[in-house]
Amino acid sequence: MSFSQFTEKDYEVIGQAYDKLYASAEKRCANAAELEVVRRAFDFANSAHSNVRRRSGEPYMLHPIAVAQIVVDDIGLGYKSISAALLHDVVEDTDYTIDDIREHFGNKIASLVDGLTKIKTVLDNEQKARGVVDITQQSLQAENFKRILLTMNDDVRVVLIKLADRLHNCRTIEHMPEHKRDKILSETMFIFIPLAHRLGLYSIKSELENIWLRYNEPVAYEEIKARIDLSVQEKGAEMAQFIIPIEEALSKTGFKFEIKKRVKTPYSVWRKMQQKQIAFDEVYDLYAIRIIFDANQNSPESERDQCYHIFSIITGLYRYMPERLRDWVKHPKSNGYEALHCTLLSESGVWVEVQIRTRRMDDIAEKGIAAHWMYKRHGYLGEGDYEMDAWLERIKEILVNPDVNAMELLDIIHNDLTATEIYVFTPKGDQRSIPKGATALDFAYLIHTEIGNKSIAAKVNQRLVTLSHVLKTGDKVEIITAEDAKPQPEWLKFLTTRRARTLVMDYFKAQRKQTADFGKKTLENTLVSLGIENDERNLQRLQAAYGVDTREEMYYGIGLGNLSLDQVPEALKKQSGSRLAWLRRALRMEDAGQATETHPAAETFIIGSSDPDGPRFSIASCCNPIPGDPVVGFKAPDGSVTVHKKACPVAESIAAMHGDWVVVPKWLEQAEDNSFLVRITLKGLDRVGMLNEISRYLSLVMGVNMRRLSLQADGGVFEGYIDLYVQSRDILNQMIKKLSAIEGIESVIRTEL
Repeated sequence: MSFSQFTEKDYEVIGQAYDKLYASAEKRCANAAELEVVRRAFDFANSAHSNVRRRSGEPYMLHPIAVAQIVVDDIGLGYKSISAALLHDVVEDTDYTIDDIREHFGNKIASLVDGLTKIKTVLDNEQKARGVVDITQQSLQAENFKRILLTMNDDVRVVLIKLADRLHNCRTIEHMPEHKRDKILSETMFIFIPLAHRLGLYSIKSELENIWLRYNEPVAYEEIKARIDLSVQEKGAEMAQFIIPIEEALSKTGFKFEIKKRVKTPYSVWRKMQQKQIAFDEVYDLYAIRIIFDANQNSPESERDQCYHIFSIITGLYRYMPERLRDWVKHPKSNGYEALHCTLLSESGVWVEVQIRTRRMDDIAEKGIAAHWMYKRHGYLGEGDYEMDAWLERIKEILVNPDVNAMELLDIIHNDLTATEIYVFTPKGDQRSIPKGATALDFAYLIHTEIGNKSIAAKVNQRLVTLSHVLKTGDKVEIITAEDAKPQPEWLKFLTTRRARTLVMDYFKAQRKQTADFGKKTLENTLVSLGIENDERNLQRLQAAYGVDTREEMYYGIGLGNLSLDQVPEALKKQSGSRLAWLRRALRMEDAGQATETHPAAETFIIGSSDPDGPRFSIASCCNPIPGDPVVGFKAPDGSVTVHKKACPVAESIAAMHGDWVVVPKWLEQAEDNSFLVRITLKGLDRVGMLNEISRYLSLVMGVNMRRLSLQADGGVFEGYIDLYVQSRDILNQMIKKLSAIEGIESVIRTEL
């Protein structure tokens, strides 16, 4: 931020932005009194931020106005949230206090601003470079972070406003320095995008994803966007022709509806290409139309039945793909999403996804939890609304657990936000959602604690199975119990849900000290038998290898049998020279009480530089970046730097939690002497001489050193991969382009090793 006297033009721009916000607030506010609070909040914030500018040079006040605009237009919140959005930076950036806000605007708006201020303080709190970290300060920060997340329990509107704030910051992120941009985008992908998804804010989630891709994979973003735009231009008329018969048929049946056209976003296409390892041309559901209809409340058909009625009409017009039918009406997602998805084949041979929703379903799909509240307040709920309530209750259980520390809390929240869910049924036919990978015992604890504690076996689809049996969507599950049964320590080896694991751990808490003492003695005996010193250094290495927060937790895990002593020799061997050890210890240092060194976040270095005083670097094996890839670096206490792709999930999680470790690596312009291992995956039609032509081009024309080649042919079609060494991304792209031109090759893409 900077300070300089505002001009008439600045005041004019602020006024125009506020007029637009005021027009939106008029539609949302219930009366003139609520609108007056919004006006006073603007005047207060505008005065507080007077003559203050953002990095871009524009008046700072445009930011809170933009956040408030997102809050009302994209999320649908009311006057208190609009006012809090306008005021959200006042306490952090000016001399005003929360008490000042409370005095002028009351307790609720003050508490919203207070929650937003705390979130900003923690996320922006980068450690200063120094030799020793203040553990007391870290513990305080951990508690602050937990209190911030508790605002989801106290008032989830704080998180919704913060999402609006993050969206606008990402919209203007080009004005940020690169290291700050990397930190913000990593936090966004690791925390805010999953949160937007689970709170049902589809449009915000999609925009954040596209901004993330534009900066982390700019070449891929531009290529995919250009191909989408070209495809839309070419197929636009066909899509219009596809819709006409649907409109005519639905109108004849008496439905009141509208049809919206939609094309997959660049991020969703890129994500599908990455996950399925396919080329752009193999993304078949690029197009979609959305049928949004007004449910007839006087009809004997339910909302669900009316969706099925429309489905029967349109599948009478076009052939559909049964395996791509997604019934989110009968089985709503945990974020409350309800719709019926099917994929139809147009007359021109293009597969088009069709989404069928009522007006209520569409409101909740677009505005998520805010729309859920509105319908709940008016006493009108659908199936998906109960799923959203159940998820919020699960989050509440996590947040109020006093045994969960801040780092563990972040892991739990993130895992819970990104978990894929399946749908199973009780013996009576009641549907329950549970995370993918859950076992029969996880399901037992989902039903009731006592059922879980007394479980001995289960029946899945009438077949007897063990408690460790992994469930899948559609399973009908019956738990078999016995009065004298009780939890067993080995259950912790296969339980996957946090709720079930916590309940079993709680059961054993009374015996915890004895179990930990037994584990400590067992470990000491094992170390003696292996001839390994039972010293602090080795115990720290073991603790890092097991990934536990405290020494007592390690002893307890060994005592329960959850941590295998068979791993001790190998664990100590690996940890002694592994950089992973430093990362894991640093991530857990909050509770272990270890000190680590931090580094200036803005530091820049050249990868491959021959400067003897420059840092040593290594290429991360999790993502294998090559020159030309957008990269981010993390600096260790010994001065060495590990280089990751910006889009690497490992880098995302590290940067999100420890932005102060980030450095800005740049590739050496002339790097002919360095080669980097990559993998390309090929698909095509097999013919005589195909393999020879591929290998001849790579070795003789390109002079590429191949490390491994694996191609298989079946029924006239071949596919496989080649691992090879290249000097840069440009050379790799040139090679892919040339290989794609070989007769019979249908796709060549870079894939992960």
